[in-house]
Amino acid sequence: MSEIVVVEYKENCRHLWEKFVRSSNNGTIFHLQTFLDYHPTGKYNFHHLMFFENNRLVAVLPGGITEKGIFWSPVGASYGSLVTENLPFEKCLRIVDAMMDYFDKNNFKEIFLIPPPIIYNKIITQNIEYAMLYRKFDFELHYISHAIHLNFDTPENFISFFDKTARKTIRKILRNEEISVKRSNDYYTFNQILVKNKAKHNAKPTHSLEDMLRLSSLLPDDVLLNMVYYKETPIAGSLLFVCNPKVVLCFYNMLLYEYEHFRPIYLIMYETVRWAIENGFEWVDIGVSQDTKSPNPMTPALSLISFKERFNSYGILRSTFHYKFRE
Repeated sequence: MSEIVVVEYKENCRHLWEKFVRSSNNGTIFHLQTFLDYHPTGKYNFHHLMFFENNRLVAVLPGGITEKGIFWSPVGASYGSLVTENLPFEKCLRIVDAMMDYFDKNNFKEIFLIPPPIIYNKIITQNIEYAMLYRKFDFELHYISHAIHLNFDTPENFISFFDKTARKTIRKILRNEEISVKRSNDYYTFNQILVKNKAKHNAKPTHSLEDMLRLSSLLPDDVLLNMVYYKETPIAGSLLFVCNPKVVLCFYNMLLYEYEHFRPIYLIMYETVRWAIENGFEWVDIGVSQDTKSPNPMTPALSLISFKERFNSYGILRSTFHYKFRE
């Protein structure tokens, strides 16, 4: 049986890494070195790993090290953990064993891994996750996320699968000639809406204006911005990440609350689903649905979940795998 060799990523392997992630079974843009490049140099202590069998790349693991000797994947992204091809269980188990042996020999104390939800897999398999659980990983947290499956019987009439309120609201908006939704590069205005929206909930955005501009420049085909206008005034926006050939992620859906009576988020949801169907995607991920004000981070935001379910979305888990070697 061939040995799986684990080596730390070096910059001269960038092309190999990017090509592997793009062609893998479960990789996303969050696993790309190009995505991670938007962070200023030195912001994180990155420590990415590559797994080879007979000199052939079989897995990659982006991540970083905290000051306490703990490995996190992802660092500076939404999803991380092991990226592989569609592999048989036996090889997945050997990859997990090689990963754990590497971290143990290098005196890491703990591992935290957040893989993409199962809908991101081109071929549905949980061999890696089961291998980790078999090797006594536990869970730190589970978040409830929601995603819209675009398997409509009549995709040209997808709105009929939304609930009555969503259908009625969207059709009313579409009849209003003063409201429109357009693809945009106006990140400056979107950032103003984003900051104002987040402040209403005593929160701050994950990304600064500079971050969004950098991401748009690094991944122009995968980072997209839609804006809703009332006449000529921008009133809402949505930042989309094309994560892989299966899934589009709505990272931000934001509005100016003084225009809430126009229900612009309904129009954003309609346009996102329409565009995703037109471009051959299978899922629209509309993000986690947690009550961020609760001391329990797993507390569901019931009103937000009810809103998302208006668009025929389904609950999916976003889980954090954890393993502790030593104190």
